[in-house]
Amino acid sequence: MITSRGLWWALAAAAVAVAAVGFLRRSRTPDPAPPDERPALQGPPPERDAPPPWPPVPILGTPTKADVERYATRPAGFFDHPAVAAFLAERQPLDGPTRRRLNRWAAVALAVVLLAGSAQVLEWAVFSKGGHPTEEHFGGCAPAYADAGVRCVVDTDIEREPAAEPVMGEQQHAESQEPPVARQSAADADCTPGTARPHVRAIDAKVTRAVNRQWRRIETWLKANAPKSYRTLGAPGRARTIAVAEAQTGLSFPDDLRASLLRHNGSVNTEGTWPFGFLGNVNATIRQIRDHWRTLCEIDDTDDSDDPRTEWWDGRMIPVGYDGMGNSLVIDSVRRDVGETDHEDSMSFTPGGIRIRSYHALLKATADALETGGTIGYWKPEAVAGRLEWTIP
Repeated sequence: MITSRGLWWALAAAAVAVAAVGFLRRSRTPDPAPPDERPALQGPPPERDAPPPWPPVPILGTPTKADVERYATRPAGFFDHPAVAAFLAERQPLDGPTRRRLNRWAAVALAVVLLAGSAQVLEWAVFSKGGHPTEEHFGGCAPAYADAGVRCVVDTDIEREPAAEPVMGEQQHAESQEPPVARQSAADADCTPGTARPHVRAIDAKVTRAVNRQWRRIETWLKANAPKSYRTLGAPGRARTIAVAEAQTGLSFPDDLRASLLRHNGSVNTEGTWPFGFLGNVNATIRQIRDHWRTLCEIDDTDDSDDPRTEWWDGRMIPVGYDGMGNSLVIDSVRRDVGETDHEDSMSFTPGGIRIRSYHALLKATADALETGGTIGYWKPEAVAGRLEWTIP
């Protein structure tokens, strides 16, 4: 027996719903039509009015043939061009082998793009990108030497306007001011590193691969275009020798510089050919880096400024090249970028008029300039009689 009141209500509602559905279905069933009890008409059916013509005549009148030709046809568009229509036309589906070949080639192309992109991202992640030319104007070039690998193509003389004389008020104001107090020179602590035991440090494998990749590009170009300069490349250096030079100078050589020295320990003079180097400099060996650093520290072992990069020389620099005229190509051991010394002025960290943010960036910029015939700032590498020469166009 059902004792739940809710269940009773549900059953009652269901019964009412069934009854309502039956009633509605019956009310919609049409009754059979009663038989026609009217007597049949004798004779033909009565005439009725003819239906109006279809379609009806427009309110403004029926268009003429000229109107239809004018408004019914549209001018030919882009998609009506035969080539476009042929391209958009439905084509026969490709057969199975052709489709598989296309898929394989697409997969290969995608893999090459991903590999190239990954390599570029790796280089960006490991090294800083090279700089861009600055707005500094290069006014001249160094004199030519018969035994040097630097040729001065154009020597531009810049005429400077004489400085304007100060007016009377400005002159009196300048005389009334006291001269600035000169900064007391202090000993350059970077030139007195003390003693330390050599320690061979490991180099990141990614850095070694990136450096070797740029050296292979340089070597390939030298073999084909400047074989005499190619033969000046030094043999691989030793990690122990690098560690000794670091201990004796108190400097930490960057990984990309150490990887480069392990592939080519500088350059040597061969057959009277100016040794290979960058931006008109000879590529220094490990011992030349140490000895040149000592010589520069003997010449200038003081700090004359709060910023070591604005001095003529500072002991934290690594001299990786020399031009034979008293100037050096240097690496800042702290900031890792490339600079150059000037025996008559202060150091500059825009060699050739551009920023070069690492030794690897210098290698890459050189390889790019060799392969494309381009420049590094205002320096242009060229092959002349089987030798590499850095010119200033």
